[in-house]
Amino acid sequence: MAVQAVLFGLILLGPTGKGMLPPWPAASHSVVTACGLALAVVGVLISARAAIGLGRNLTPLPHPRDDCQLVDTGLYGWVRHPIYFGLILAGLGWALFVQGWLTLAWTGLLLVFFDIKSRREEAWLMARFPAYAAYRQRVRKLIPYLY
Repeated sequence: MAVQAVLFGLILLGPTGKGMLPPWPAASHSVVTACGLALAVVGVLISARAAIGLGRNLTPLPHPRDDCQLVDTGLYGWVRHPIYFGLILAGLGWALFVQGWLTLAWTGLLLVFFDIKSRREEAWLMARFPAYAAYRQRVRKLIPYLY
């Protein structure tokens, strides 16, 4: 949890790298900024909707609750970890909004962190739900249609 909080803090408040690294490509900065803000908002909305979709199964820790049920519909039929996906998308959008190379790097680290965290979470889910193996075969882990 602490690593996750630090990464969120770096993405939102940390050094962006703007001015220290080469500038962003010469595309219209207002378009990049607007697209970044839109991606950030969509990412937050995806995460919020995924959290609501879990209902009573939602827990702040990756270990499933004792009385949980497998959720594999809605956003969970699209990607196995939509809360993580939404937060990664929001980080990417924020990096575009602030046009910061370091912010983009922090978001990349967040992706790696969520990949590692989800491995442990999925081990617990596999032990709890026999149907999880088939679910893993048909639904991507963190990025819909890609990974």
